[in-house]
Amino acid sequence: MTQVCICVPARNEAEHIGRLIEALALQGTRTPFAVAICVNNSSDATYTVALDAAQRFNARFPLKMIQRKFAPVFAHVGSARRAAMDFGAELVGPRGLLISTDADCRPPVDWVDAILAHFTLDRIIGGRIELDELEAAQSPEIFSLRRRFDAYWGTVRAIEDAIDPVDWDMPPRHGDHTGASLALSSDLYIRAGRVPLLRTGEDRALVEAAIEVGGKLIHPNAVWTRASSRTAGRADGGMSADMRRWLGCTQRGDTPFVPALSHWEARARWRFKARREMSAAAFVDAERALPPLPCDMPLPEPAAIS
Repeated sequence: MTQVCICVPARNEAEHIGRLIEALALQGTRTPFAVAICVNNSSDATYTVALDAAQRFNARFPLKMIQRKFAPVFAHVGSARRAAMDFGAELVGPRGLLISTDADCRPPVDWVDAILAHFTLDRIIGGRIELDELEAAQSPEIFSLRRRFDAYWGTVRAIEDAIDPVDWDMPPRHGDHTGASLALSSDLYIRAGRVPLLRTGEDRALVEAAIEVGGKLIHPNAVWTRASSRTAGRADGGMSADMRRWLGCTQRGDTPFVPALSHWEARARWRFKARREMSAAAFVDAERALPPLPCDMPLPEPAAIS
């Protein structure tokens, strides 16, 4: 049986961590799993709230808690996610499965089983990120805007699948692979060099490094989790920053701008050609060096691109 560990960075997450522990306690899987949480540089009761929640919800999993006080330059999510995943790798061994999530997430009851259904030693499994519907009443504007973004990104996926299909990541698929729901083998994690010590973007950098050493990134629709729509989070440039931008747009009555679909068509054609001319590592390096696409089109209404 595959050894499994769910790995969580947590800093000042007393408000949210109990909801995550409850969701993990409700997992319907028959496969045992552990939960490793790195509580770092916290000034609130994250540690004790997590322990209390595990007892209150009668969690069947072993909860492994570590506390770290990183120097200011390293007091960020990259350090905390690495510590949690390193701990998880020690627990599961090289053929085990590491699942990354965040303290403000609330995965569905079949999340672990859905990941296990797609797990192989060479796969990187990205999970789709949904906004937590429990918060919809607090920020309906953000949820409405998210539906428009979902329609836009669905069209982008269709363009990519038509021009540059990837044999191991065929449609239907989503496009998310962030630390909120990301899974890979312990062996692949170690060969990729572990979580980079970055203040932001550490999850995307880990995925790129895993691809460079032979990992195959997949995006099955069956794998997904809920994440908070909060506008204040620990990672600069993370999901909470997107929520702030979205909220600002709705409050001003503005429409966000996104890359025109023609840019995605051109990028997909570049990828199609590059994949056939380069090694996986060279492809990742070349794609990383590309300039960002210009945001030159107002985000369309779903009916306009359906």
